[in-house]
Amino acid sequence: MGSLWFLGILLLRMTQRVRVTGVENLSGDCNYIFCQWHESGTLSLQGWSPRFPRYMSQRPHAWLQHPAWYTKPVGVVVNLIGVRRLVLGSTGHDGRRAADELVTYLKDGYSTVIVPDGPNGPARTLKKGVLHIALQSNVAIIPLRVDANRCFRSNSWDRKMHSLPFSMINVVVGP
Repeated sequence: MGSLWFLGILLLRMTQRVRVTGVENLSGDCNYIFCQWHESGTLSLQGWSPRFPRYMSQRPHAWLQHPAWYTKPVGVVVNLIGVRRLVLGSTGHDGRRAADELVTYLKDGYSTVIVPDGPNGPARTLKKGVLHIALQSNVAIIPLRVDANRCFRSNSWDRKMHSLPFSMINVVVGP
């Protein structure tokens, strides 16, 4: 299932362009906690396929993933784009243990992407987990803002954005 989803992402991605701004603020010798809202997760996966862009691939990645069975295809996709380690856990699902495990990876030089309003919202409301992880690991949080000029929003708690063919995905790195 995840491989088919990845193939669909690649086919859609062939019609799209990605514009990234703000990467000049990143240092190649540091690892980061990239932070974005849950609503833009699908756009990010499309923009990063088939592999992480250079500004994100300078360090290995370890990501948190909700442990529910229905998120397994997401795990396949993120592994295919370059995530080396998946840490199972999220708010209400062994999240503290997962956060501590992620801190260990961050201290070893890994980077990560965290959605601080996931897994169930409320949308665009920061939860304290990302702050705990940043403080414990001493790794900087870098905000990512991702949108598309042509997209539709699902009728879910986060109103997730899904890009359309021939759209421009915009990624702003940093404040």
